[in-house]
Amino acid sequence: MEKPLEGLLVLEFSQFLAGPSAGLKLADLGARVIKIERPVKGEACRQLSIKDLFVDDSSMLFHTINRNKESFAADLKNPDDLAQVKKLIAQADIMTHNFRPGVMEKIGLAFDDAISINPKIIYGVITGYGSEGPWAKKPGQDLLVQSLSGLTWLSGKSSQGPVPFGLAVADLMCGNHFVQGILAALLKRAKTEKGVLVEVSLLESILDVQFEALTIFLNNGGKLANRGNVRGSAHAFLSAPYGIYETNDGYLALAMGDLLLMAKVLEVDLGKYTNRKTWFRSRAAIRKILAKRIISKSSDHWIKVLRENGLWCEKVLNYEDLNNQAFMDDLQLKQTVKNSKGETMVTTRSPIQIDGELLLKEKAAPQVGEDNNVIYEQFLKN
Repeated sequence: MEKPLEGLLVLEFSQFLAGPSAGLKLADLGARVIKIERPVKGEACRQLSIKDLFVDDSSMLFHTINRNKESFAADLKNPDDLAQVKKLIAQADIMTHNFRPGVMEKIGLAFDDAISINPKIIYGVITGYGSEGPWAKKPGQDLLVQSLSGLTWLSGKSSQGPVPFGLAVADLMCGNHFVQGILAALLKRAKTEKGVLVEVSLLESILDVQFEALTIFLNNGGKLANRGNVRGSAHAFLSAPYGIYETNDGYLALAMGDLLLMAKVLEVDLGKYTNRKTWFRSRAAIRKILAKRIISKSSDHWIKVLRENGLWCEKVLNYEDLNNQAFMDDLQLKQTVKNSKGETMVTTRSPIQIDGELLLKEKAAPQVGEDNNVIYEQFLKN
């Protein structure tokens, strides 16, 4: 199957998570993605480890978000290397970077410079807080952006204080928005035959993720979210029963549903809360009543009786439980990739299918400069 972006050349100057995660998605969709890295050490994420896991001297984190790419080592401060990079830009469709404002200008690879080299280039930029203003040069780091954006006050219960999300959610959502912008820019270029500047920031992305909660705040007298103080709270703006409850052998998630029907199925007395308007106002008291009952039996027991009555629920799994689920194999949710040394790693795959086919490729992340010779022969020799 020919993938949708086959034939497109992407030069990735990006590092860490947001930009490279976008490059991963473009590569999965068929684009040829070449990482432009400093010689020897490569991009900084190669040394940013998770649980001190490394493969061929690069972190597992780097391998996770840089599979299916090539590496071209170049010192952008070296005039000869910079000249080669400019030759690549002249033949590329897309280039991306997430340096702080001013860095690419100093090197001579800002948007205007790139357009002078290649008038049809799509030039993508990720920043922490935009390219102008007092925040422009502050470090755009995921936890910091989560913290200042208000996100950490939406999870957990009120007595816990702020609770950060357990993943680099600002980086990853920004990468998704970046891909959306690049794909839209490809359509615009097809119409205008001119280059396009695409800009996103971590702050704007994480605020967009919170559009529901922020809109409520902005249109409800500026009232802050009240998470409640009951264990298992899952949403600051939804009424009971929504949340996670402990059973006698694990945990159970209850989504929205008819609370009176649920009371009947669970055999609890919610007679004081027949008025639906009380389901949010009194959600803490209601959830305590449900929790006291649910902990008396197993997760499987409750799932059976709740589902038989059309109520939405699910068992809460950890990664070990998840990995043992049949759907992991049935849906081919994992793939094995191999590097140039023959070492293999198991990772996730693209969630997208095109014409009924999965977007799979077994190429793992490259070593620094691994593809210099091939790229030189193909793009730079003449």
